[in-house]
This record gives sequence, structure tokens and C-alpha cells, in this order.
Amino acid sequence: MSGKPHPASIDAEAAAWVARLQGERTDSIERGLHAWLEADPAHCAAFERATEIWTLLPGAVRCMDAERRMHARAPGGVPAWRSVTRRSALALAASVLVAFGVGTTWMLVAPEQGYATAVGEQKVAVLEDGSRIALNTNSRVDIDFTPGTRTIRLDHGEAMFEVAHNATRPFIVTAGDKQVRAIGTVFLVRREGDSVTVTLIDGKVAVTELSPRTGTAAQASAILAPGERFTASGARQPVIDTESAEVATAWRHGQAIFRDTPMAEAVAELNRYGGAKLVVTDPRLAALPISGVFATNETRDFAEAMAALHGLHVRKQGETLQIVP
Repeated sequence: MSGKPHPASIDAEAAAWVARLQGERTDSIERGLHAWLEADPAHCAAFERATEIWTLLPGAVRCMDAERRMHARAPGGVPAWRSVTRRSALALAASVLVAFGVGTTWMLVAPEQGYATAVGEQKVAVLEDGSRIALNTNSRVDIDFTPGTRTIRLDHGEAMFEVAHNATRPFIVTAGDKQVRAIGTVFLVRREGDSVTVTLIDGKVAVTELSPRTGTAAQASAILAPGERFTASGARQPVIDTESAEVATAWRHGQAIFRDTPMAEAVAELNRYGGAKLVVTDPRLAALPISGVFATNETRDFAEAMAALHGLHVRKQGETLQIVP
């Protein structure tokens, strides 16, 4: 798997760019759009479709004309190209997304402050520079862009970053006491308590330890190559192993892929996404290796598959499904 965005995701990005262009068109937004259009021919085609749909949306022109009249009456007036407010633009963008038929993953125009997802929810955001962030279930990121740096803080959860290339403006993700620095690349960062995992899909990133006293980079822990995964947990020595893009990004398609994964770990992974909670208390079953592709939102299907494959039973107690011998 190359990590190439799904066509529906590209269409949603195009809709977000069209919405952003109805607001204040700063130099950074223009540069971000230019970089996004040049990144893939499919982006240009999607942008043209989004523009056409925008002009055809019922009420779009009326809304913009109303905004212009409102600002014309305001003291000092407002230039015509700034006439659509953010609220109107986002409302119309939502209509564009509906027209494109985007499903449960939302594409957002970045507020340049932060995003969060609830359990079982995913979001994708296009930032002002053309970079994208995809948030997995129960995650939060805070955004701090300055003229010289692009900084993201992963408070908890998991996010995939597709970074627009800009050698003079580093893209930095902090997660706990780890800092990930990139220029133009695709990578994932996951943070659970004091455990941080960084998986590189494309490009190159440097993972750095942050000083506990100053919060600044103290020493480089690792420089990753595509397909490598960095895992650090508490005071234990970090581990670097390999992980395929297919497995690492399966959640983008509502899936979890297990390859000889202990059942306890597979259950913990699926429980992140909500639904009936899976429970395995028997030590023998907890260590049982599991392989397969499972829907992240169907814990009952997983439990029933385990029961059928291994001669086990599923005991339902309220909203809990206990897998037992």
C-alpha cells in the first residue's frame, strides 16, 4: 500500500480549499493551494469539480452577495474578496462535501488551533500550507504555525501527517517527551500515556528526545527510513522495527490488520474504537496469536470469529463481550 489518498478524500480536500478561498486569501493560503495542486494531477481535477459544484449550490451566490452587502454597510467597508465569512464558507463547504458523497470521515478547513475526535470518530484537516492531518479515534492535536515553523502537539491518540514540502519551515510534531521533525514526508504518531510510536511511510524524519526541564530538543534518538517504526515507552530503551504501510494505515479504511498479534493486544486495539467492549481474562486466550483483517467498529464480529476459529464462546454481559474457553 502506497498511502495514496482515496479519491473521495481528495474530493473532500478540494472542497475545503474552495471554502477557504471564499475567505481571506493570504499569501500562505495561496502558496498552500499551489503546492497542493502541483502535488498530484488528481488534485487539479478534483479542484475543478469542487469549483463547479460550489457555483451550482443553491444559495451560494445569494449568500455571498448578502455578505457583500452587509460588509458594504459596515463602517469602512470590506474588500469584495474578503466578503464571505468563515461561518458561511464552512456551511457551504459542508454542502460541497454532501454533494461529493463523503462518508463518516470529515474534511475540515483548519482553524489553526486544534482538533479532537471522539471515540470511534475520524477527521481529516487541510492546514494553511497544504499539509494534511488525519486523526484517528479519541485523539487531539494542537496547532501552532508561525512564519518560521509549523508545530503540532499530539496530546493523545493517533494522527497521520502528510507534510507539504518547505525546507525553510520545518514541520515539528511533539508527543510527550518526543519530538518528530520533518520537511516533506508522510508519517504517523501515536501517543498512549507515556508510550509514543512513530511510523514512517515516506520521506525521512528525525525523532528527538526533549529535555524534561526546558522542553527543548536534547538529543537525536533516531532517524527513520520508510517502513521503520520507532517505539518508546517510559524509561525503557526505544525500539526500532519495521511495519508495513498497509498495517499502519489500515484505520484510515476502518480496519485493523493483525499478524500473529496476541489476542490481548488485538482486543485492546479494537476497544479503542467503541462499540461493545471486548474482554479476555484467560491468560491462555490472551496469548493466542491472531491474524486477519477486522472492521474496527464491529467488535461483535471479531468475538464471533474468534469463537468459531478456536472453539471458544462469547458471553454477553450488558455492553461487554467476554471471550471465554
